[in-house]
Amino acid sequence: MKIIDAIKPDTQFISLEYFPPKTREDWPVFFKTVQRLAVLKPLFASVTYGAGGSTNIDSLEIVTRIQQEYGIETMAHLTCLGSNTSEVTGFLNDLAAAGVCNVLALRGDLPQDGSVETPLPSPLQYASDLVNLIRSAYPAMGIGVAGYPEVHPESATPDDDLSYLQLKFDRGADFAITQLFFDNSLYHAFVERARAAGVTKPILPGILPVVSLKVIKRIVSLCGATIPAEFLAELEMADKTGGAAAVQKVGIAHARRQACELLEAGVPGVHIYTLNRAEVVLELVEGLLLL
Repeated sequence: MKIIDAIKPDTQFISLEYFPPKTREDWPVFFKTVQRLAVLKPLFASVTYGAGGSTNIDSLEIVTRIQQEYGIETMAHLTCLGSNTSEVTGFLNDLAAAGVCNVLALRGDLPQDGSVETPLPSPLQYASDLVNLIRSAYPAMGIGVAGYPEVHPESATPDDDLSYLQLKFDRGADFAITQLFFDNSLYHAFVERARAAGVTKPILPGILPVVSLKVIKRIVSLCGATIPAEFLAELEMADKTGGAAAVQKVGIAHARRQACELLEAGVPGVHIYTLNRAEVVLELVEGLLLL
């Protein structure tokens, strides 16, 4: 089933994002996490995909197992930068054969090892190119894309960034999931601008619980998101007085407040970046009220 067909105007949901374990020896622990979080009845679960397709084989097997063994609709992340058309269509063929009907179409980041050079001799330069390929060659496939409340780091202006989102929708994307953010007003302003520009399709907020001060500082430095000064001060004080456990407690509480406020404001659903940590997610969603 296409995810867009399961998104109903009068029903809210949560969805989850996982990343493939680094080694197959870690798979049993990973699938225990999936099993524990299956009780939340997520509308769908997405699985990330490495830059240049570095984890595409694992992603394929993982999305297939989650869907077949746990009965959860899955969405495979698919990046196009550094890949040629035949590689991408091969992966899409494998997904379709496995009964996976949804893809999150992304440009992807350049691998830091320099294994992919630019400019590339491929027609798949941007996420909009990937969306166009999928929609034309695989019309039954559901397509999600990324949105950036604080603007993509490579976009010149907010208007340019919004035009790229519009292009992805124009070429056939069904819905968007946002990059992480820590101030809900950024999400609401982003959606308002998108609606004013004519975007009518769902834009789902992506929520990341902070579990490490060091890690989140690195993440935001890469993705262009910002940490509000008050929240950052709270995290730093927690780190100073209570260490990692205290930081995690503050981070989860903040993510829960974000999710509660967003749901109360009427968002379609909340997409949670799980970090493959069941306890964190279970604590985050405790007390959330869905329509």
